[in-house]
Formats: sequence, C-alpha cells, structure tokens
Amino acid sequence: WSIGGRYTYIPAPTVTSVSPSEGPTTGGATVQITGTNFTDVKGVSFGGTAASSYTISGSSIWATAPAGTGTVDIRVTTAGGTSAVSAADQYTYVAAPTVTSISPATGLAAGGTTVTITGTNFSGATRVTFGGTAASYTINSDTHITATAPAGTGTVNVQVRTAGGTSAASSADQYTYAAAPTVASLSPRAG
Repeated sequence: WSIGGRYTYIPAPTVTSVSPSEGPTTGGATVQITGTNFTDVKGVSFGGTAASSYTISGSSIWATAPAGTGTVDIRVTTAGGTSAVSAADQYTYVAAPTVTSISPATGLAAGGTTVTITGTNFSGATRVTFGGTAASYTINSDTHITATAPAGTGTVNVQVRTAGGTSAASSADQYTYAAAPTVASLSPRAG
C-alpha cells in the first residue's frame, strides 16, 4: 500500500549514433551523440573516462572527448540508468600523423613538383598542405603519400591532417620553392 506516493519508472538512455566516430588521442574533439531518453543526463563517458564537458539538446548531446586510446564505447548515464554497449556507440582514438621526410625537398615556385611524403599514421588523410596551401594528393599507404606541390615561395612546412590531428611542423617536413633560372646574357655568342 502507499500513502499518496507515486513512483515513476524512467527508461534507460540509448545511443544510436556518434559523429564523428573518431578523433585525436589528445582529446578535445566535439562529438555529437544521438539517441533516446536523454532526460536529466548525469554523465557522459568515453571508455569509462568522463567527457570534458557536454551540452544536451533534445535527442542529441554534444560532448568534448577526453584523451584516450583505441576504440571505446560512449555511454550516457541518466536517472534511468546507463546506455547499453553497442556497435553504434563506438569511438576510435586516432594517433596524429607525423612527417619524417619529403622527397624532393625543393621544387619550382610555379608548383607542379611530385613530392613523396614519408611518415606515420597517414591512413584517412583529409588534407595535405605546403605552407598552409592545399595540395592534391594520393594516399599510397599508412606511411607514404604522393602530393603535387602547389605554387609558393620560400621554405614552407608540408603537413598532413587526419582525424587524429595535423602533423607537427619540423625540419623534416620543410620544402623550399626555387625560382626558375633565367638567362640574362650569353658571352661569347658564337663558338
């Protein structure tokens, strides 16, 4: 029996998708978590580590991923419980790419030089730049990219961007633009 009290059952939350589903090992990526029963959220975790912060709007949560490694489950906790683990809630931490060498390290200021970039973690590269200018490129493997240098001047850093972040600038990724030679005079004119 009860004395006028009511007890309300609250369904547990569910996570139906996460976007993006991968990000840098250093954390900091904003991840949209879509699902149901996101009323009175008590916490969001990535593989058991609490999200740095989160905001809720209807059936979506925007969470800031903490640092981590590997593939983890994103779980939401409310008064109704914690979301069950599923393939839909998985988030993969991706190591940042590194550039260890480029060849050739010089090319014409007009661009067009084919450059082989060697390094690590190139799979899924989304951008290659020469001094901040985007280049066309082909991912040959996780350790090699072939890029066509855009036009430029001076010495610039060649950087690769993936879901794991952007490769750090270093002396190993420097590319120098050289002006095309010009002939000012010829002496003797016959021989």
